[in-house]
Amino acid sequence: MNITVVGTGYVGLANAILLSQNSNVIALDVDEDKVNKINNKQSPIADKEIEDFLSNKKLNLIATTDKKVAYKNPDYTIIATPTDYDTEKNFFNTSTVESVIKEISIDCPQTNVIIKSTIPVGFTEKMRKQYPNLNIIFSPEFLREGKALYDNLYPSRIIVGDTTESAKTFANLLKESAYKKDIPTLFMKPTEAEAVKLFANTYLALRVAYFNELDTYAEMRNLDTKSIIEGVCLDPRIGNHYNNPSFGYGGYCLPKDTKQLKANFKDVPENLISAIVESNATRKSHIANSIMKKNPNTVGIYRLTMKAGSDNFRASAIQDIVQKLIKNNINVIIYEPTLNENNFNGIKIENNLTTFKNDSDVIIANRLEEALNDVTEKIYTRDIYSRD
Repeated sequence: MNITVVGTGYVGLANAILLSQNSNVIALDVDEDKVNKINNKQSPIADKEIEDFLSNKKLNLIATTDKKVAYKNPDYTIIATPTDYDTEKNFFNTSTVESVIKEISIDCPQTNVIIKSTIPVGFTEKMRKQYPNLNIIFSPEFLREGKALYDNLYPSRIIVGDTTESAKTFANLLKESAYKKDIPTLFMKPTEAEAVKLFANTYLALRVAYFNELDTYAEMRNLDTKSIIEGVCLDPRIGNHYNNPSFGYGGYCLPKDTKQLKANFKDVPENLISAIVESNATRKSHIANSIMKKNPNTVGIYRLTMKAGSDNFRASAIQDIVQKLIKNNINVIIYEPTLNENNFNGIKIENNLTTFKNDSDVIIANRLEEALNDVTEKIYTRDIYSRD
């Protein structure tokens, strides 16, 4: 089977590596540096399994920036380009996905198009009407940053938004390359599959928001958050997972998916979806206010990333907290070893950890690490379990 994967972020690269165990895979990306790294068996993103597979496994994988090479007779073309929710214009920006579909319609219309990018509800049917010559299928992706390949090797489920033979063949391609056996698999209409992705991520955001508000209450009442969480989570209906307080939900999916789902409810009665979005904003304001009450001259940001083991800080909650601090004339410096620049959005990067510690009056860390053990008196965190 010949497969082309367009986009080599977490989703695209994880799928490319997974499928290249048993199929011939070409990964297409506009970033020449990422392409060179993949071809040199180096991971362009932080992910233990991706790094291991590229270095040590026999894979039928090549990366390229050449569309002619990528679109030469693929049986399946997986689209994994970034999408985002534009809060100013109030719409889901799917321009990268639409651009790829247009290219495919010209260069290789015979391929089966699999959309893995997150898209708004109704997008696949819209594209099918616009490109009736293409077989366009949506298959939602469920993975964690830093565990992208692991979550494809051991998936919680496989969902394909189609019931045709080509949809079943694609599901089987995923299954035969996964390590987990007996993977729950669902075939459904594309619009329902799109809704599954948005509702699943919004539920995760709901859970994050719930435990964050529990923590805000405990902090302001001088109560022990950990004791309350442990007592609550012993109920098996709630469970002792995904319950560690944070500065807010962020990352690739949750911020944009919750806002998109809220937009999809425009003509549907709702309160909860809006509350989840608003709760996240309230949490970030509370964190910023708590820091400012310490009257620091300089606040050090220990990592822009929100999750341990991740190098992604797209839409991370800590960035909004930083902006609130700056608006209140507080000097901010950042320690982020994945950045080689001198500044980030005009804020000084200080990647000498000793200097960073010495220059910071307060150090805020979404997740605690051993590297901070010698400056515990400066640390502001709401982390309890050192996990997500």
